[in-house]
Amino acid sequence: MPSPRFDTYYRYAELTELLQDYAKNCADYFRLQSIGKSFEGRDIWVATITNFSTGPDTEKPALWLDGNIHSAELASSSACLYLIYTLLENKTSDPDIMRCLDTRAFYICPRVNPDGAELALADKPTILRSSTRTYPFDTPLSDGLLTEDIDGDGRILSMRISDPDGNWKISDDEPRLMVPREATEHGGHYYRLLPEGSITNYDGITIKLQAKSQNLDLNRNFPSQWRGEHEQLGAGPFPGSEPEVQSLVQFISEHNNICSGIAFHCYSGVLLRPFSYQKDEQFIPEDLWLYQKIGAKGTSLTNYPAVSTYHDFQYHPNEVITGSLDDWLYESLGAVAWTVELWSPQRQAGISNYKFIDWYREHPFEDDLKLLKWNDEALKGEGYVDWYPFQHPQLGHIELGGWNTLYSFWNPPGHLLQQELTRLPQWLVWHNLISPKLELYEADSLQIDKNVWRVRMVVKNTGWLSSYVTKQALAKKKIRGVVFNIALPDKAELKSGKQHIELQQLEGRAHKSTSPFGWAGASSDPTDERVKMEWIVYAPESGIVELTAKHERAGVVRCAVELE
Repeated sequence: MPSPRFDTYYRYAELTELLQDYAKNCADYFRLQSIGKSFEGRDIWVATITNFSTGPDTEKPALWLDGNIHSAELASSSACLYLIYTLLENKTSDPDIMRCLDTRAFYICPRVNPDGAELALADKPTILRSSTRTYPFDTPLSDGLLTEDIDGDGRILSMRISDPDGNWKISDDEPRLMVPREATEHGGHYYRLLPEGSITNYDGITIKLQAKSQNLDLNRNFPSQWRGEHEQLGAGPFPGSEPEVQSLVQFISEHNNICSGIAFHCYSGVLLRPFSYQKDEQFIPEDLWLYQKIGAKGTSLTNYPAVSTYHDFQYHPNEVITGSLDDWLYESLGAVAWTVELWSPQRQAGISNYKFIDWYREHPFEDDLKLLKWNDEALKGEGYVDWYPFQHPQLGHIELGGWNTLYSFWNPPGHLLQQELTRLPQWLVWHNLISPKLELYEADSLQIDKNVWRVRMVVKNTGWLSSYVTKQALAKKKIRGVVFNIALPDKAELKSGKQHIELQQLEGRAHKSTSPFGWAGASSDPTDERVKMEWIVYAPESGIVELTAKHERAGVVRCAVELE
């Protein structure tokens, strides 16, 4: 069986070869398919993982996972690979994984955006937000500073330029660090800090950042609450316009057995839940309580806090995000959906009490000292680069240095990658195991007259989640109840009951009270996880009745009952 490395980041060809090796060597548990092509024509791979000997994936509750929709968020792809590795390595030894693979399925897309990731992983990296397609205008690049690796060392750092009008100065406490000059300060030696790059049509005076031609954000292109370019940058010309997003939307929509979904991103070390665009007051209360319980378990297993995107992860207090995968999964399909932001360099450096986004606008200098100490000790000095001279083609003498953000802030450096990834699989397996699961309670026949039998089938939901998963799914009418079917032996006929009938949804334990006392029956525990179907069958030659109960999200139960 393939043994992937988790001290490096795989380029597309290597990733494809690894996945195809899994498909070849682990066929009883692993199947691989391309669900579409990227803008540049690369396959978007999805792995289906389950014990196929216990039934097809489509007849089992499933968990969707994906990574690398944003080009430079490479550890999110590694998180998918690490889950694949963990599941297959422990498929016959870990009781929870064994039970999960016997009764559930995983759909894992390690790299939604292979084009953008290839640029980020190139020997001379180019960092885009998402897709490589030019948008919104197919025009040449404007003048100005283009962020790029100008000295060819495989890193994109910062440029330090001596400038009396600059906002920065060298710290008196730590000369490697830069600090802002005071509001009224003058007469010192100041610098201007800019991203590493070259300047097109430099006039010798003004420097502006060059606008990228590729401004799409694939995680703004999903159908939920989609807004156009005038309201939200990078959302694309219409919902689902991009081939990568089309591929995901179509696959997920065609697999009604998907109960939950998790999109991996980088970075911040946090479990984000919907909504991105409105307050918790707009949540269906039962669904909000559900998210809070699942998030609390996630925090206990990953050490990542679980928070609301709207309340705790806004980029600007007057702006909201729409068109994201997790909002679409929950709002349109009624699945439990999360965005998991991997990796927190701040927490790695011992900075714990900070606000995820606000910290980048302003934070104490002591935090910079902690991060530099972390760099020196844990990153072996490779995360923060001491300033060194460089002869810039337009600016002349400058210095390059500062944080190598791609492999310090955005992604863990290779030697710390696996340590970060080990936080996740236990919660992911648990998250799949809480999904609804249809099982047989009993099935029998009772002769009530000559050649006449009462046939009964009772099924139950043994999962923690209700069969419909969320109240949102009910509100959107996305999920049918349990559907029963009876197949009769030759010459038999139904006297009572329908051959094909839909009955109610089945509750799980997620909404049960945790208190043994309460008001208005709050502590009661009715058998609402079970449903019974009965038929009256006339069978002059006896025989065997084939019974089926099916729920799109909870699975399928089949049994045979003899008329004797």
